Amino acid sequence: MENGSSESRNKARLAIMELANMISVPMSLNAAVRLGLADAIWNDGENSPLSATEILPRLHLTYQNGTIGGDPENLQRILRMLTSYNVFSEHLTNAGRKYSLTDVGKTLVTDSGGLSYAAYVLQHHQEALMRAWPLVHTAVVEPETEPYVKANGEAAYAQYGKCEEMNGLMQKAMSGVSVPFMKAIMEGYDGFKYVEHLVDVGGSAGDCLRMIIKQFPNVRQGINFDLPQVVAKAPKIPGVTHMGGDMFQSVPSGDAIFMKWVLTTWTDEECKQIMKNCYKALPVGGKLIACEPVLPKETDDSHRTRALLEGDIFVMTIYRTKGKHRTEEEFKELGLSAGFPTFRPFYIDYFYTILEFQK
Repeated sequence: MENGSSESRNKARLAIMELANMISVPMSLNAAVRLGLADAIWNDGENSPLSATEILPRLHLTYQNGTIGGDPENLQRILRMLTSYNVFSEHLTNAGRKYSLTDVGKTLVTDSGGLSYAAYVLQHHQEALMRAWPLVHTAVVEPETEPYVKANGEAAYAQYGKCEEMNGLMQKAMSGVSVPFMKAIMEGYDGFKYVEHLVDVGGSAGDCLRMIIKQFPNVRQGINFDLPQVVAKAPKIPGVTHMGGDMFQSVPSGDAIFMKWVLTTWTDEECKQIMKNCYKALPVGGKLIACEPVLPKETDDSHRTRALLEGDIFVMTIYRTKGKHRTEEEFKELGLSAGFPTFRPFYIDYFYTILEFQK
């Protein structure tokens, strides 16, 4: 800190203070979701600017004597914090500060299907996951064991299988993320146009297949393939068969195989095994359509790059130390090693990229 101008040193100190206190951001977001602030402000589409005092009655926080509970000053502190990250808009009036939802905040509003990004926020901040974060450095020191395993004694997916609450929240979180992404696919990708038999590997509750079949009636049969304990809770969907199994052993046959955020959580060797099984299950000309986060070649400070790199650290901490977000070139090499001669990326969504591997 001895070199450089006084202004640059001040900016550097300010930047490191922001980074050191960064935990306030996700924790404030988590609090906003737990309190139900987005739905309270949205109020069936009104989205009228409200003060913290006006918001509190809509949160249904009551004391035993029936009076309205909650601290408006502390609520406003959370609202201001998240306003600085464009979750809320702040309106300064003679009556004080009022808040409405931005487009970012609207992603937390429950839609007609009961979904939003709120469950995704909650799923990322469960107690078991939070215990792993102080141990991120151990992914460097002892990469053989995930920080999550060190903190909780077993792998995340093993706990999901045993804990109904964790599994249910994960399914709801994945559904909340999948639906808007799949709408983007429906509008910008026609790779399902000539597919009759489609397999979704790691399809969870089957939301993706349901949307694909609705948009592409040529898909006459869908197979939702996931772990037995996952598909056991999947709802009935017309035209979809839920099938339990292990993708490392085999994958059901189809004209095309679809997967979303599957390869990211596995090592390179494990990805090769999954993709080889997909290759075996496809006819000549058949396609593996994978939707995965794809890292840019160069690092910058854009929202997209940061979101992708943050997700990469999440995978390393919670799921696999050597599972990872990959670059386009790394995915191409994985496809070639599994036998796929043709590879095409489609950049339709800002976070997920469609990766088409053809046999």
